[in-house]
Amino acid sequence: MAELRVQSGAVIALRLFDIAYSIDLKRIESLWSDHTKGVAVRRSLISAPTKAISFEVPPVQISLDPLTLTVGEARLSCPVTARLYDFGVVSLSIRIPTTGMSWEEFTGFTNEVDCLIGSASGENPWRLILDRLRKDLGSALQRPTSSLLQEDHLIAVVDQWSEPVIGADLSGRIDLVPILTGEHRSLSEKARADLLRQSFSYYDDDLVVVTWDRAFIHEPRNDSDVADIIEVANAQLLEFRYYDQLLNDELPRMYELVRKARLTRNILSSRRFANLARKLHTLVAEVTELTEKAENVLQVTGDVYLARIYQAALENLRVPAVSAAVGKKLDIIRDTYSALHGEASGARSELLELAIILLIVIEIVIMLVGGRG
Repeated sequence: MAELRVQSGAVIALRLFDIAYSIDLKRIESLWSDHTKGVAVRRSLISAPTKAISFEVPPVQISLDPLTLTVGEARLSCPVTARLYDFGVVSLSIRIPTTGMSWEEFTGFTNEVDCLIGSASGENPWRLILDRLRKDLGSALQRPTSSLLQEDHLIAVVDQWSEPVIGADLSGRIDLVPILTGEHRSLSEKARADLLRQSFSYYDDDLVVVTWDRAFIHEPRNDSDVADIIEVANAQLLEFRYYDQLLNDELPRMYELVRKARLTRNILSSRRFANLARKLHTLVAEVTELTEKAENVLQVTGDVYLARIYQAALENLRVPAVSAAVGKKLDIIRDTYSALHGEASGARSELLELAIILLIVIEIVIMLVGGRG
């Protein structure tokens, strides 16, 4: 059997950042058109029926200046795009094309790209691209953040092989493990089985394998829906991680404020409790609004194949676990808000009772003084 070669393909490097409380997507479209005379488009899934799976609020996609990268001995012009979500996340994508490689060469190419621009530390182009976006589109960012949180994902895509191939036969002809892990040493059989567990095919000639930080896609029809879904799952993870960290920082401050409010009880206690309760209520409302937007960004109703890939991506990235952690912290703050609201009402009732008693005493004093006169 002849060696299977990658006739055409690409490595897609994704890097996602939380850059604002929310993003005005209509403003992005206007700004980008005015600034560059380019086109900002509302991104939708290509092949999936709208009624089966669709964005609740389609993100805006803009094309940026190509990036020239040296991978091995080749200098490549790589398309760069940014996709902005209304809940404050931007996803940057660099597509590094490749042609005419053996599978071993393609695996090495993918791992080299990961070392070159995939590492969260070290020199890479992501911050330069992000800084330029902030400068050009800053007025569309509502309450910009300077969070250092980010997510990354590497997707190896084969569009065409050197010969027709059945997706189910690929695992017998090529070793997917090195491209999915970046490992050079052999993995145990159990580790290999776990890694390849999330494998999916819809037609005979396609294959998708999803892991927590990499994916392999063979899609001869140049359909980008799977890559888009993987990006959405990473955007959700980033948003939940951001609010999980925010609430982690907020809870100790909340406990300290509550402690101080309870230690300094006086005539202004009801106002102090009420102000603190309002602050917590506002925090809960804001976090709930944005996390619900992130959670519902993709509406899946009918496309079973894409729904399975989407669910696998969410599970691999542990999105449900991080979302649940945010929910528990919100419950703690809601309970604290309810308690403070009750204490504020109780303090107001006590103040009202004291006022009534004081008025009664004043009235009695006036009656006594008047009777003597």
